[in-house]
Amino acid sequence: MKENILIVDDEESICQTLKGILSDEGYNVLVAGSGEDALKIMEDELPHLVMLDIWLPGIDGLETLKRIKAQYPDVMVIMMSGHGTIETAVKATKLGAFDFIEKPLSLEKVIILINNALNVLRLEAENVMLKQKIAHQYELTGVSKQITELKEMISIVAPTNAWILIMGENGTGKELVARSIHHLSHRAHKPIVEVNCAAIPEELIESELFGHEKGAFTGATEKKRGKFDLAHEGTIFLDEVADMSLKAQAKILRILQEKKFERVGGNKLIDMDVRVLAATNKDLEKEMEAGRFRQDLYYRLHVIPLYVPALRERKEDIRPLAEKFLQDAAEKEGEDPKILTDEALAVLMEHDWPGNVRELKNIIERLVILTPAREITANDIPPLQVRDFGKTPFVMEDNISLNFISNSLKDAKLDFERQFILKKLEENEGNISKTAEAIGLERSNLHKKLRSMKLVVKE
Repeated sequence: MKENILIVDDEESICQTLKGILSDEGYNVLVAGSGEDALKIMEDELPHLVMLDIWLPGIDGLETLKRIKAQYPDVMVIMMSGHGTIETAVKATKLGAFDFIEKPLSLEKVIILINNALNVLRLEAENVMLKQKIAHQYELTGVSKQITELKEMISIVAPTNAWILIMGENGTGKELVARSIHHLSHRAHKPIVEVNCAAIPEELIESELFGHEKGAFTGATEKKRGKFDLAHEGTIFLDEVADMSLKAQAKILRILQEKKFERVGGNKLIDMDVRVLAATNKDLEKEMEAGRFRQDLYYRLHVIPLYVPALRERKEDIRPLAEKFLQDAAEKEGEDPKILTDEALAVLMEHDWPGNVRELKNIIERLVILTPAREITANDIPPLQVRDFGKTPFVMEDNISLNFISNSLKDAKLDFERQFILKKLEENEGNISKTAEAIGLERSNLHKKLRSMKLVVKE
Protein backbone atom coordinates (compact mmCIF):
# COMPACT_ATOMS: atom_id res chain seq x y z
CA MET A 1 0.00 0.00 0.00
CA LYS A 2 1.33 3.45 -0.94
CA GLU A 3 1.57 5.93 1.94
CA ASN A 4 -0.08 9.35 1.56
CA ILE A 5 2.10 12.41 2.20
CA LEU A 6 0.72 15.95 2.54
CA ILE A 7 3.06 18.87 1.74
CA VAL A 8 2.03 22.17 3.34
CA ASP A 9 3.97 25.22 2.07
CA ASP A 10 3.02 28.58 0.54
CA GLU A 11 5.96 28.39 -1.88
CA GLU A 12 4.59 26.59 -4.95
CA SER A 13 8.06 25.74 -6.29
CA ILE A 14 8.91 23.79 -3.10
CA CYS A 15 5.58 21.96 -3.22
CA GLN A 16 6.07 20.93 -6.86
CA THR A 17 9.70 19.86 -6.34
CA LEU A 18 8.83 17.71 -3.32
CA LYS A 19 5.77 16.29 -5.07
CA GLY A 20 7.82 15.20 -8.08
CA ILE A 21 10.57 13.54 -6.02
CA LEU A 22 8.24 11.80 -3.56
CA SER A 23 5.96 10.59 -6.38
CA ASP A 24 9.04 9.03 -7.98
CA GLU A 25 9.71 7.29 -4.64
CA GLY A 26 6.26 5.68 -4.83
CA TYR A 27 4.26 7.88 -2.45
CA ASN A 28 0.83 9.44 -3.05
CA VAL A 29 1.40 13.18 -2.66
CA LEU A 30 -1.12 15.87 -1.68
CA VAL A 31 -0.39 19.62 -1.61
CA ALA A 32 -1.78 22.52 0.46
CA GLY A 33 -0.75 26.21 0.47
CA SER A 34 -1.95 27.06 3.99
CA GLY A 35 -2.73 25.55 7.38
CA GLU A 36 -6.47 25.98 6.82
CA ASP A 37 -6.28 24.14 3.47
CA ALA A 38 -4.22 21.38 5.07
CA LEU A 39 -6.81 20.74 7.78
CA LYS A 40 -9.61 20.59 5.17
CA ILE A 41 -7.65 18.08 3.06
CA MET A 42 -7.01 15.94 6.15
CA GLU A 43 -10.73 15.61 6.76
CA ASP A 44 -11.13 13.84 3.39
CA GLU A 45 -7.72 12.30 2.74
CA LEU A 46 -6.05 11.33 6.00
CA PRO A 47 -2.29 11.26 5.22
CA HIS A 48 0.30 9.11 6.95
CA LEU A 49 2.80 11.98 7.09
CA VAL A 50 2.74 15.78 6.78
CA MET A 51 5.65 17.99 5.63
CA LEU A 52 4.66 21.27 7.30
CA ASP A 53 6.27 24.71 6.85
CA ILE A 54 6.38 26.93 9.95
CA TRP A 55 5.82 30.26 8.16
CA LEU A 56 2.38 30.16 6.54
CA PRO A 57 -0.33 32.71 5.71
CA GLY A 58 -3.23 32.61 8.18
CA ILE A 59 -2.58 30.17 11.03
CA ASP A 60 1.13 29.42 11.25
CA GLY A 61 2.81 26.03 11.16
CA LEU A 62 3.03 25.58 14.94
CA GLU A 63 -0.67 26.24 15.40
CA THR A 64 -1.46 23.92 12.48
CA LEU A 65 0.76 21.26 14.09
CA LYS A 66 -1.10 21.65 17.39
CA ARG A 67 -4.48 21.15 15.67
CA ILE A 68 -3.25 18.18 13.60
CA LYS A 69 -1.90 16.33 16.67
CA ALA A 70 -5.10 17.11 18.61
CA GLN A 71 -7.34 15.56 15.94
CA TYR A 72 -4.98 13.01 14.36
CA PRO A 73 -2.38 12.01 16.99
CA ASP A 74 -1.03 9.09 14.93
CA VAL A 75 -0.08 11.24 11.90
CA MET A 76 3.66 11.89 11.58
CA VAL A 77 4.63 15.56 11.10
CA ILE A 78 8.01 16.90 9.89
CA MET A 79 8.45 20.65 10.28
CA MET A 80 10.25 22.82 7.66
CA SER A 81 11.63 26.35 8.03
CA GLY A 82 14.06 28.70 6.37
CA HIS A 83 14.39 30.75 9.57
CA GLY A 84 14.58 28.00 12.12
CA THR A 85 15.99 28.37 15.59
CA ILE A 86 16.76 25.82 18.28
CA GLU A 87 13.92 27.26 20.37
CA THR A 88 11.43 26.80 17.50
CA ALA A 89 12.62 23.22 16.88
CA VAL A 90 12.27 22.33 20.57
CA LYS A 91 8.77 23.83 20.69
CA ALA A 92 7.73 21.90 17.58
CA THR A 93 9.05 18.66 19.08
CA LYS A 94 7.15 19.27 22.32
CA LEU A 95 3.97 19.78 20.29
CA GLY A 96 4.45 16.34 18.72
CA ALA A 97 6.55 16.89 15.59
CA PHE A 98 8.65 13.87 14.57
CA ASP A 99 11.56 16.03 13.41
CA PHE A 100 12.61 19.45 12.13
CA ILE A 101 14.43 20.22 8.83
CA GLU A 102 15.87 23.52 7.68
CA LYS A 103 15.58 25.16 4.25
CA PRO A 104 17.05 25.14 1.71
CA LEU A 105 16.04 21.50 1.73
CA SER A 106 18.48 18.69 1.07
CA LEU A 107 16.30 16.34 -1.00
CA GLU A 108 18.41 13.36 0.02
CA LYS A 109 17.93 14.25 3.69
CA VAL A 110 14.17 14.75 3.14
CA ILE A 111 13.80 11.23 1.72
CA ILE A 112 15.84 9.69 4.57
CA LEU A 113 13.78 11.60 7.15
CA ILE A 114 10.47 10.55 5.57
CA ASN A 115 11.56 6.91 5.39
CA ASN A 116 12.59 7.00 9.07
CA ALA A 117 9.28 8.55 10.11
CA LEU A 118 7.20 6.03 8.14
CA ASN A 119 9.29 3.14 9.50
CA VAL A 120 8.47 4.30 13.03
CA LEU A 121 4.79 4.49 12.03
CA ARG A 122 4.91 0.93 10.66
CA LEU A 123 6.61 -0.35 13.81
CA GLU A 124 3.98 1.31 15.99
CA ALA A 125 1.22 -0.33 13.93
CA GLU A 126 2.95 -3.71 14.22
CA ASN A 127 3.32 -3.18 17.96
CA VAL A 128 -0.42 -2.52 18.30
CA MET A 129 -1.18 -5.69 16.31
CA LEU A 130 1.21 -7.75 18.44
CA LYS A 131 -0.37 -6.43 21.64
CA GLN A 132 -3.81 -7.35 20.30
CA LYS A 133 -2.54 -10.81 19.40
CA ILE A 134 -1.00 -11.25 22.86
CA ALA A 135 -4.21 -10.06 24.50
CA HIS A 136 -6.16 -12.63 22.45
CA GLN A 137 -3.62 -15.30 23.38
CA TYR A 138 -4.25 -14.74 27.10
CA GLU A 139 -8.03 -14.64 26.86
CA LEU A 140 -9.95 -17.37 28.66
CA THR A 141 -12.15 -19.28 26.23
CA GLY A 142 -15.63 -20.29 27.27
CA VAL A 143 -19.27 -19.30 27.58
CA SER A 144 -20.12 -21.10 30.82
CA LYS A 145 -21.28 -19.26 33.91
CA GLN A 146 -18.11 -20.32 35.77
CA ILE A 147 -15.75 -18.91 33.13
CA THR A 148 -17.83 -15.75 32.69
CA GLU A 149 -17.63 -15.09 36.44
CA LEU A 150 -13.88 -15.85 36.44
CA LYS A 151 -13.30 -13.37 33.60
CA GLU A 152 -15.23 -10.71 35.53
CA MET A 153 -13.16 -11.33 38.65
CA ILE A 154 -9.92 -11.10 36.63
CA SER A 155 -11.01 -7.77 35.13
CA ILE A 156 -11.66 -6.44 38.65
CA VAL A 157 -8.49 -7.67 40.41
CA ALA A 158 -5.95 -7.44 37.56
CA PRO A 159 -5.49 -3.63 37.64
CA THR A 160 -4.74 -3.75 41.39
CA ASN A 161 -1.52 -4.85 43.12
CA ALA A 162 -3.33 -7.49 45.21
CA TRP A 163 -1.67 -10.88 45.63
CA ILE A 164 -3.75 -13.71 44.19
CA LEU A 165 -3.96 -17.44 44.87
CA ILE A 166 -5.16 -19.42 41.83
CA MET A 167 -6.59 -22.86 42.58
CA GLY A 168 -7.65 -25.67 40.28
CA GLU A 169 -6.81 -29.12 38.99
CA ASN A 170 -3.89 -29.81 36.68
CA GLY A 171 -4.57 -28.73 33.12
CA THR A 172 -7.36 -26.26 33.90
CA GLY A 173 -5.37 -23.22 32.81
CA LYS A 174 -4.00 -21.69 36.02
CA GLU A 175 -0.94 -20.34 34.22
CA LEU A 176 -3.18 -18.76 31.57
CA VAL A 177 -5.12 -17.01 34.34
CA ALA A 178 -1.87 -15.72 35.87
CA ARG A 179 -0.61 -14.36 32.55
CA SER A 180 -4.00 -12.80 31.83
CA ILE A 181 -3.89 -11.01 35.20
CA HIS A 182 -0.37 -9.73 34.51
CA HIS A 183 -1.25 -8.61 30.98
CA LEU A 184 -4.22 -6.58 32.28
CA SER A 185 -2.24 -5.07 35.18
CA HIS A 186 -0.29 -1.83 35.46
CA ARG A 187 2.86 -3.98 35.49
CA ALA A 188 2.27 -5.41 32.01
CA HIS A 189 5.25 -3.47 30.59
CA LYS A 190 7.51 -5.37 33.02
CA PRO A 191 8.21 -9.12 33.00
CA ILE A 192 6.23 -11.95 34.53
CA VAL A 193 8.70 -14.51 35.91
CA GLU A 194 7.52 -18.05 36.52
CA VAL A 195 8.92 -20.20 39.33
CA ASN A 196 8.18 -23.91 39.00
CA CYS A 197 8.20 -24.63 42.72
CA ALA A 198 8.15 -28.40 42.26
CA ALA A 199 11.21 -28.43 39.99
CA ILE A 200 13.78 -26.47 42.05
CA PRO A 201 16.24 -28.76 43.90
CA GLU A 202 16.41 -28.15 47.65
CA GLU A 203 20.09 -27.21 47.58
CA LEU A 204 19.60 -24.62 44.81
CA ILE A 205 16.45 -22.91 46.08
CA GLU A 206 18.23 -19.80 47.42
CA SER A 207 20.37 -19.39 44.31
CA GLU A 208 17.34 -19.76 42.01
CA LEU A 209 15.14 -17.35 43.95
CA PHE A 210 17.65 -14.75 45.12
CA GLY A 211 20.63 -15.20 42.78
CA HIS A 212 24.29 -15.49 43.78
CA GLU A 213 27.57 -13.63 43.65
CA LYS A 214 30.56 -14.88 41.72
CA GLY A 215 32.47 -17.44 43.79
CA ALA A 216 29.62 -17.90 46.29
CA PHE A 217 29.94 -21.68 45.96
CA THR A 218 31.64 -24.28 43.79
CA GLY A 219 30.47 -23.75 40.21
CA ALA A 220 29.39 -20.12 40.73
CA THR A 221 31.69 -18.76 38.04
CA GLU A 222 29.74 -15.55 37.53
CA LYS A 223 27.11 -13.37 39.20
CA LYS A 224 23.54 -14.55 38.64
CA ARG A 225 20.28 -12.66 39.17
CA GLY A 226 17.55 -14.64 40.91
CA LYS A 227 13.88 -14.94 40.02
CA PHE A 228 12.78 -12.18 42.41
CA ASP A 229 15.46 -9.88 41.02
CA LEU A 230 14.37 -10.57 37.44
CA ALA A 231 10.73 -9.87 38.34
CA HIS A 232 11.46 -6.44 39.88
CA GLU A 233 8.53 -4.07 39.26
CA GLY A 234 6.77 -6.92 37.45
CA THR A 235 5.03 -10.12 38.55
CA ILE A 236 6.37 -13.35 40.01
CA PHE A 237 4.26 -16.47 39.46
CA LEU A 238 4.80 -19.24 42.02
CA ASP A 239 3.42 -22.26 40.18
CA GLU A 240 2.44 -25.35 42.19
CA VAL A 241 3.42 -23.55 45.38
CA ALA A 242 2.23 -26.46 47.56
CA ASP A 243 4.96 -28.69 46.13
CA MET A 244 7.75 -26.72 47.83
CA SER A 245 9.51 -28.21 50.83
CA LEU A 246 8.89 -26.60 54.22
CA LYS A 247 12.45 -25.23 54.11
CA ALA A 248 11.77 -23.55 50.76
CA GLN A 249 8.42 -22.23 52.06
CA ALA A 250 10.24 -20.57 54.97
CA LYS A 251 12.62 -18.80 52.58
CA ILE A 252 9.77 -17.62 50.35
CA LEU A 253 7.86 -16.37 53.39
CA ARG A 254 10.85 -14.38 54.62
CA ILE A 255 11.32 -12.50 51.36
CA LEU A 256 7.57 -11.85 51.04
CA GLN A 257 7.50 -10.37 54.53
CA GLU A 258 10.69 -8.30 54.39
CA LYS A 259 10.52 -7.38 50.69
CA LYS A 260 14.31 -7.43 50.70
CA PHE A 261 16.84 -10.14 49.98
CA GLU A 262 20.55 -10.85 49.67
CA ARG A 263 22.17 -12.82 46.89
CA VAL A 264 23.95 -15.99 48.02
CA GLY A 265 27.49 -14.96 48.93
CA GLY A 266 26.56 -11.26 49.05
CA ASN A 267 25.96 -8.84 51.92
CA LYS A 268 23.98 -6.13 50.14
CA LEU A 269 20.25 -5.91 50.79
CA ILE A 270 18.26 -5.61 47.55
CA ASP A 271 14.78 -4.06 47.61
CA MET A 272 12.01 -6.10 46.03
CA ASP A 273 8.96 -4.69 44.26
CA VAL A 274 6.93 -7.56 42.80
CA ARG A 275 3.33 -8.63 42.59
CA VAL A 276 2.90 -12.22 43.72
CA LEU A 277 0.60 -14.69 41.98
CA ALA A 278 0.58 -18.27 43.25
CA ALA A 279 -1.10 -21.41 41.94
CA THR A 280 -1.79 -24.87 43.30
CA ASN A 281 -3.71 -28.01 42.41
CA LYS A 282 -3.92 -29.09 46.04
CA ASP A 283 -6.28 -28.29 48.89
CA LEU A 284 -4.02 -26.05 50.98
CA GLU A 285 -6.21 -26.32 54.08
CA LYS A 286 -5.74 -30.11 54.05
CA GLU A 287 -2.03 -29.62 53.35
CA MET A 288 -1.79 -27.37 56.43
CA GLU A 289 -3.64 -29.92 58.56
CA ALA A 290 -1.18 -32.57 57.40
CA GLY A 291 1.76 -30.29 58.27
CA ARG A 292 2.95 -30.03 54.68
CA PHE A 293 2.19 -26.32 54.17
CA ARG A 294 2.92 -23.39 56.43
CA GLN A 295 -0.12 -21.61 57.79
CA ASP A 296 1.60 -18.20 57.83
CA LEU A 297 2.56 -18.55 54.14
CA TYR A 298 -1.01 -19.58 53.28
CA TYR A 299 -2.47 -16.42 54.79
CA ARG A 300 0.24 -14.32 53.17
CA LEU A 301 -0.70 -15.66 49.70
CA HIS A 302 -4.45 -16.09 50.24
CA VAL A 303 -5.42 -12.43 49.69
CA ILE A 304 -7.72 -12.93 46.71
CA PRO A 305 -8.57 -16.57 45.84
CA LEU A 306 -9.55 -17.52 42.30
CA TYR A 307 -10.88 -20.97 41.39
CA VAL A 308 -10.40 -22.31 37.86
CA PRO A 309 -13.14 -24.92 37.26
CA ALA A 310 -12.44 -28.38 35.86
CA LEU A 311 -13.60 -28.98 32.29
CA ARG A 312 -16.14 -31.59 33.43
CA GLU A 313 -17.82 -28.80 35.44
CA ARG A 314 -18.30 -26.63 32.34
CA LYS A 315 -18.91 -28.94 29.42
CA GLU A 316 -20.63 -26.19 27.42
CA ASP A 317 -17.12 -24.76 26.93
CA ILE A 318 -15.88 -27.86 25.07
CA ARG A 319 -17.18 -26.62 21.70
CA PRO A 320 -15.60 -23.12 21.82
CA LEU A 321 -12.36 -24.57 23.20
CA ALA A 322 -12.20 -27.24 20.49
CA GLU A 323 -12.89 -24.63 17.79
CA LYS A 324 -10.15 -22.39 19.20
CA PHE A 325 -7.63 -25.25 19.21
CA LEU A 326 -8.61 -26.16 15.63
CA GLN A 327 -8.04 -22.52 14.60
CA ASP A 328 -4.70 -22.36 16.45
CA ALA A 329 -3.51 -25.58 14.80
CA ALA A 330 -4.52 -24.26 11.37
CA GLU A 331 -2.63 -20.99 11.88
CA LYS A 332 0.41 -22.92 13.06
CA GLU A 333 0.44 -25.07 9.91
CA GLY A 334 -0.73 -22.28 7.56
CA GLU A 335 -3.84 -24.23 6.52
CA ASP A 336 -7.62 -23.81 6.65
CA PRO A 337 -9.05 -24.99 9.99
CA LYS A 338 -10.59 -28.44 10.13
CA ILE A 339 -14.21 -28.92 11.12
CA LEU A 340 -15.55 -31.02 13.98
CA THR A 341 -18.83 -32.79 13.15
CA ASP A 342 -21.73 -32.78 15.60
CA GLU A 343 -21.25 -36.51 16.17
CA ALA A 344 -17.56 -35.97 16.98
CA LEU A 345 -18.45 -33.16 19.36
CA ALA A 346 -20.97 -35.44 21.06
CA VAL A 347 -18.17 -37.95 21.74
CA LEU A 348 -16.03 -35.21 23.28
CA MET A 349 -18.97 -34.05 25.41
CA GLU A 350 -19.39 -37.54 26.91
CA HIS A 351 -15.81 -37.64 28.21
CA ASP A 352 -15.02 -36.45 31.75
CA TRP A 353 -11.60 -34.96 30.81
CA PRO A 354 -9.49 -35.85 33.86
CA GLY A 355 -6.64 -33.96 32.14
CA ASN A 356 -8.93 -30.94 31.67
CA VAL A 357 -8.29 -28.31 28.96
CA ARG A 358 -4.73 -29.52 28.42
CA GLU A 359 -6.03 -33.00 27.55
CA LEU A 360 -8.62 -31.56 25.14
CA LYS A 361 -5.95 -29.43 23.45
CA ASN A 362 -3.68 -32.46 22.99
CA ILE A 363 -6.53 -34.54 21.55
CA ILE A 364 -7.49 -31.81 19.05
CA GLU A 365 -3.87 -31.37 17.93
CA ARG A 366 -3.57 -35.13 17.46
CA LEU A 367 -6.80 -35.23 15.43
CA VAL A 368 -5.63 -32.37 13.20
CA ILE A 369 -2.40 -34.21 12.43
CA LEU A 370 -3.83 -37.72 12.01
CA THR A 371 -7.10 -36.94 10.22
CA PRO A 372 -6.42 -36.56 6.46
CA ALA A 373 -9.91 -35.22 5.66
CA ARG A 374 -10.96 -31.65 6.47
CA GLU A 375 -13.89 -32.97 8.51
CA ILE A 376 -13.18 -34.74 11.81
CA THR A 377 -15.82 -37.39 12.53
CA ALA A 378 -16.66 -39.47 15.58
CA ASN A 379 -14.78 -42.41 14.05
CA ASP A 380 -11.57 -40.36 13.99
CA ILE A 381 -11.58 -39.86 17.76
CA PRO A 382 -9.47 -42.42 19.66
CA PRO A 383 -10.84 -44.15 22.81
CA LEU A 384 -11.00 -41.60 25.62
CA GLN A 385 -12.33 -43.73 28.47
CA VAL A 386 -10.03 -43.85 31.48
CA ARG A 387 -10.78 -44.84 35.04
CA ASP A 388 -10.19 -41.99 37.49
CA PHE A 389 -10.08 -42.99 41.17
CA GLY A 390 -9.82 -39.38 42.28
CA LYS A 391 -13.37 -38.73 41.05
CA THR A 392 -15.36 -42.00 40.71
CA PRO A 393 -14.02 -45.00 42.63
CA PHE A 394 -14.17 -48.35 40.91
CA VAL A 395 -16.92 -50.53 42.36
CA MET A 396 -16.54 -54.31 42.45
CA GLU A 397 -18.51 -57.12 44.04
CA ASP A 398 -16.86 -58.83 47.00
CA ASN A 399 -16.40 -62.03 45.01
CA ILE A 400 -13.93 -61.43 42.19
CA SER A 401 -15.30 -62.83 38.95
CA LEU A 402 -13.29 -65.43 37.11
CA ASN A 403 -15.34 -65.27 33.90
CA PHE A 404 -12.45 -64.00 31.80
CA ILE A 405 -12.65 -63.22 28.10
CA SER A 406 -9.10 -64.51 27.62
CA ASN A 407 -8.49 -68.17 26.77
CA SER A 408 -4.75 -68.38 27.49
CA LEU A 409 -3.39 -68.86 31.01
CA LYS A 410 -1.06 -65.86 30.59
CA ASP A 411 -3.90 -63.49 29.67
CA ALA A 412 -6.10 -64.91 32.41
CA LYS A 413 -3.36 -64.15 34.97
CA LEU A 414 -3.16 -60.59 33.70
CA ASP A 415 -6.95 -60.24 33.93
CA PHE A 416 -6.94 -61.55 37.49
CA GLU A 417 -4.06 -59.25 38.48
CA ARG A 418 -5.90 -56.26 37.06
CA GLN A 419 -9.12 -57.06 38.94
CA PHE A 420 -7.19 -57.76 42.13
CA ILE A 421 -5.38 -54.40 42.01
CA LEU A 422 -8.62 -52.58 41.19
CA LYS A 423 -10.28 -54.20 44.19
CA LYS A 424 -7.43 -53.20 46.53
CA LEU A 425 -7.40 -49.66 45.17
CA GLU A 426 -11.12 -49.46 45.88
CA GLU A 427 -10.56 -50.65 49.45
CA ASN A 428 -7.87 -48.00 49.97
CA GLU A 429 -9.86 -45.21 48.26
CA GLY A 430 -7.37 -44.95 45.41
CA ASN A 431 -4.36 -44.31 47.70
CA ILE A 432 -1.27 -45.66 45.91
CA SER A 433 0.98 -45.88 48.97
CA LYS A 434 -1.57 -47.76 51.11
CA THR A 435 -2.45 -50.12 48.25
CA ALA A 436 1.22 -50.88 47.52
CA GLU A 437 1.82 -51.66 51.21
CA ALA A 438 -1.32 -53.83 51.39
CA ILE A 439 -0.35 -56.03 48.43
CA GLY A 440 3.39 -56.13 49.20
CA LEU A 441 4.67 -54.06 46.26
CA GLU A 442 7.00 -51.10 46.03
CA ARG A 443 5.07 -47.91 45.30
CA SER A 444 7.06 -47.32 42.08
CA ASN A 445 6.32 -50.87 40.87
CA LEU A 446 2.60 -50.38 41.47
CA HIS A 447 2.75 -47.17 39.44
CA LYS A 448 4.38 -49.07 36.56
CA LYS A 449 1.68 -51.74 36.66
CA LEU A 450 -1.08 -49.12 36.61
CA ARG A 451 0.51 -47.41 33.61
CA SER A 452 0.82 -50.71 31.76
CA MET A 453 -2.87 -51.34 32.48
CA LYS A 454 -3.69 -47.82 31.21
CA LEU A 455 -5.29 -46.87 34.51
CA VAL A 456 -5.24 -43.25 35.75
CA VAL A 457 -5.17 -42.79 39.50
CA LYS A 458 -5.40 -39.37 41.16
CA GLU A 459 -4.31 -39.25 44.80
